[in-house]
Amino acid sequence: MTLLEVCVDTLAALERAQTRGAGRIELCERLDLGGISPSKEFLEQALAAARVPLHVMVRPRGGDFVYSEVEFEQMKRELQRLRDLPVAGAVFGVLLADGRIDLRRTRELVERTRPLSVTFHRAFDGLPDKVAALEQLIELGVERVLTSGGAARAFDSRDQLRRLVAEADERIIVMPGGGVRADHAMHLVTETGVRELHSSTPFVLDK
Repeated sequence: MTLLEVCVDTLAALERAQTRGAGRIELCERLDLGGISPSKEFLEQALAAARVPLHVMVRPRGGDFVYSEVEFEQMKRELQRLRDLPVAGAVFGVLLADGRIDLRRTRELVERTRPLSVTFHRAFDGLPDKVAALEQLIELGVERVLTSGGAARAFDSRDQLRRLVAEADERIIVMPGGGVRADHAMHLVTETGVRELHSSTPFVLDK
């Protein structure tokens, strides 16, 4: 079975996703910025409407993933609040100025998130050594990494995604995202061995 996660930034999109094939929702606002943290009001509305698990974006702004101390403290407060809500997971990514994963801050955020699931989002795509980065995320206890494999479309990085799945060896979930659509989704699954897909467009997956 392949699970489809759909990212949404409105209640209308949430309802469409639930009725058209989503097994899980990534909730955010401002998809035009790549997604940022949803407001308290939007999160409450989404929780009231949700019939599938919600993973919530924790990202204080658009742009890069190198955060100030003020922004980092904001992320920690958001995660603290999420732990008291009926959400299934949190989605975030923190990098250093030199482009590597900020291991210290990521570890702190992972610990702050428990017992919720953690997805490291597409901040991963800009990392120069993705295999080494994957091992770091495994060591940190991250459950899932969202990645296009480095290309604009995940389908164009099938070889890279296949290597990451092999490296993961079921220790972390590699979830392709980036231009994933119904017309090639199952080809992507077959050629890479992934078990979850991420899209901004809901569709029914062939099983």
